[in-house]
Amino acid sequence: MVEVAVLLLAAGASSRMRGADKLLQAVDGVTVLRRQAEAALAAGADVVACLAPDRPERREALAGLDLRCVTVADAVRGMSASIRAGVAALPEGCTGVMILPADMPEIDADDLRAVLAAFDTAGRDRVARGASQDGTPGHPVLFPSRLFAALSGLTGDAGARSVLRGEDVVLVSLPGCHALVDLDTPEDWAAWRASRGN
Repeated sequence: MVEVAVLLLAAGASSRMRGADKLLQAVDGVTVLRRQAEAALAAGADVVACLAPDRPERREALAGLDLRCVTVADAVRGMSASIRAGVAALPEGCTGVMILPADMPEIDADDLRAVLAAFDTAGRDRVARGASQDGTPGHPVLFPSRLFAALSGLTGDAGARSVLRGEDVVLVSLPGCHALVDLDTPEDWAAWRASRGN
């Protein structure tokens, strides 16, 4: 198996949820946060969950899972803070790190396995990135170890877009819009649940 760790990004403020926590929303009977962690573990990866210091209930949602929780002390500085903290906590010997936002409930273990397989086939030196069936790039994004230093130098809330510039990215077609669906507001969650008939 490829030695890859998944950074589960779960330190955001859920500011658009008007008091609710989007990562504690239920999907198939469990919180979306736990569901995504379980998917990453089922795909055979080490998992590093990047958590905000003021959200103990998120840590509780991951109780009993074989993963590493990292507190992102400066989470208010944006997604880059989580990426920096996660990369710093990677297990020794990682050949790649997969960035997976925890608010993407359609991504499952099969999707993660597909991205891992593409990374392995490409020689573990190219970025592998999930895409919708129409080819629109999305998540997860798997970076080879040669880009760890660049990830460690990120700032702001734009994620790792700057690191992707100029990279020869392997796009991995995932079912439907799995790679694109992220849910940030109560209306997003309501519409998504309605689309699933629940």
